Amino acid sequence: MEFKLTLALPRDNYSVPVARRVLKSTMDALGVLPEVVQDIELALTEACTNVLDHAQESDEYEVSAGIDGTACVIEVIDRGGGFDGSTKGLAPAEPGAEDGRGIQLMRALVDKVTFTSRPMVGAVVHLEKKLEWQRDAPVKRLTEGRPPTQHGPWSRDERIEDGPEPV
Repeated sequence: MEFKLTLALPRDNYSVPVARRVLKSTMDALGVLPEVVQDIELALTEACTNVLDHAQESDEYEVSAGIDGTACVIEVIDRGGGFDGSTKGLAPAEPGAEDGRGIQLMRALVDKVTFTSRPMVGAVVHLEKKLEWQRDAPVKRLTEGRPPTQHGPWSRDERIEDGPEPV
């Protein structure tokens, strides 16, 4: 079983807390541990804020999220000019830098971060985090004994569940 949501949002400062609260409410209702929810909230905030800061050609962006019994997968899709994020956030930001920490935060908070640039169309920020559940989490009753879903906006072959355990 998989819970999916997609939000089409205006490129506006008010859209970031809306996206964050919708996803947080969903994860809280399903029984995700609060510390995991907080990590995902902050990573999502950074991804959305990057859209506001860097995708000037666009007046709309999209947040798609999927939650199943093992992971939360989020894609933030802008309509800007795209960028190469493969090397961004790997080196520490300069101590006096005014910006440049968002991608570092995303990489620290979730298990997998990838960027797909689509020049002249936009960029996709893909975030994945393994989920940990409260003992009495409703999602356990909803997913127990059911096969995992095989669809969504991401490829099952690239999911983190087959990778190493997060540190």
